[in-house]
Amino acid sequence: MIEITNPFQSRTLATISDVSLDEIVYLFEKTRDLKEAIASGKKDIIEIFKINDPQFGIYEVFLEDSTRTKESFQNAAKFHNVKFNIFDSSHSSINKMESYADTFNNLIGYDNFIFIVRSKLEGVCRWLDISGKKYALRHNFPALPAFINAGDGKHEHPTQELLDEFTFLEDNGWDRSNIHIALVGDLFHGRTVHSKVDGLRIFREVRVDMIAPPEIAMPQHYIQRMKTNGFEVRIFDSIAEYLAQDNIASKWYFTRPQLERMGENILNRQKELRAKITFTKEYMDKIPQGTGFYHPLPRHKEHPTIPTFIDTTVLNRYERQSRNGYYTRNILLSAIAGKIGADFSGQPFQQPEYVDDFVISVDPGPKKKEEPQEGIRPIQDGIFIDHICKGEPPENIWKHLPLIIRIVGFYDVGYAGVGMSHTNYNVYKGLIAVPRHKGLDQTQIKQLAAVAPGCTLNIIKGDKVVEKYRLNMPPRIYQFEEISCQNPNCISSEQHFEGVLKEFYRDGERTFMCKYCDAPHSFKEIWKTE
Repeated sequence: MIEITNPFQSRTLATISDVSLDEIVYLFEKTRDLKEAIASGKKDIIEIFKINDPQFGIYEVFLEDSTRTKESFQNAAKFHNVKFNIFDSSHSSINKMESYADTFNNLIGYDNFIFIVRSKLEGVCRWLDISGKKYALRHNFPALPAFINAGDGKHEHPTQELLDEFTFLEDNGWDRSNIHIALVGDLFHGRTVHSKVDGLRIFREVRVDMIAPPEIAMPQHYIQRMKTNGFEVRIFDSIAEYLAQDNIASKWYFTRPQLERMGENILNRQKELRAKITFTKEYMDKIPQGTGFYHPLPRHKEHPTIPTFIDTTVLNRYERQSRNGYYTRNILLSAIAGKIGADFSGQPFQQPEYVDDFVISVDPGPKKKEEPQEGIRPIQDGIFIDHICKGEPPENIWKHLPLIIRIVGFYDVGYAGVGMSHTNYNVYKGLIAVPRHKGLDQTQIKQLAAVAPGCTLNIIKGDKVVEKYRLNMPPRIYQFEEISCQNPNCISSEQHFEGVLKEFYRDGERTFMCKYCDAPHSFKEIWKTE
């Protein structure tokens, strides 16, 4: 039996949302204690946080180059006096189409319990947490493995977010009431700023100013999530435009522009784009007193968005920010190892609950049945589906009907077409009639609700509508062979052959999010084309 002594033990950190706000506050309190103990040389307090177990394995697996994060975690592991290994991906079979799950399961078998993973693929730690824990339970290992996301593609970088938020709070005098921050640079590829979409919730009132030209602007679904989180959001094209107004943030967070990822057209304009997000001396007199600059570091040596002349000014907060990574990562490893956390008393992280509320029973009314109004022969028994993609252009509805028929498995369709709303002839809707159909099972109903949310399902018997249901989008879709993430960089994408269990959760009325990479999909996009 694997014993879990506290809520942090064996916890995977795939995104910043994997820890509750109270848990983050707890980690920051412990980080503050450790930082003060190291500064004052209090060895007895420092020892409280150390794992101090030469049999406890921590493995660093960097499948993408790194300087700051890699070295930070290596030094954190040395602090803890544990068995520490570095995975050499350049000489690994993982580059010869060996699966991620098999590779990491082998490493788990060598008494390794924490894996620090950086990868170009997104959602890797989420998948490894599922497959790795199942592997450990199958073989009755003494502990469950945990996976720390040290950056995955352009998805997230949660450990960077922890050190960033710790530094912001430190500069706020530990006041969590509010923050006004400007995010500057490549907000499209910048996984550190993507983690801020949820990480900034540590503050009760959040104002975010995003400074980036459209080519490297924050993806729209992240902006929407910020607004859903209650953040006040403003968007600016350049630093010059931002400084032309009066409401300037006291904290500026810069990221390195990754224009090399964006093709030749962008590279031809890189000088223009870089100029919009690079701070220069001419801006110095426009910066309010008390402003601080932050950066995940290291900077681009040829094109730094924060020039080196800033290093000797009071604007420089990024050097202390970088040093804070040592403390926050020490504490994170300590918590996941179970060394600390038993005294946590706040609200722990809770897995979301998915309530199947998507099927709504509707009174069929006095009418004999629902059916197309275009002169189609009525059906005596079977099912009739109405209001499919209601309000969309008719050509879009026509294109979607074959997908519905294939996904739900309607093999004897009597009629499928596009009709007009009974109340507004300018509004179109899809219609499918299936005579002699015995009714849909629970799986088919969920498939229909996911592929045609908002439709109405009518059950017809003896020339009468005996049951009628309005189907909304399900809260979660999983274990269907027909679904697939469309993000080619997601670990669950078919092209990576990892055998990942596909899963999407509802985010809004017509949008699903991939469980692994958080990529948004319309209800039409989660299905395989064939």
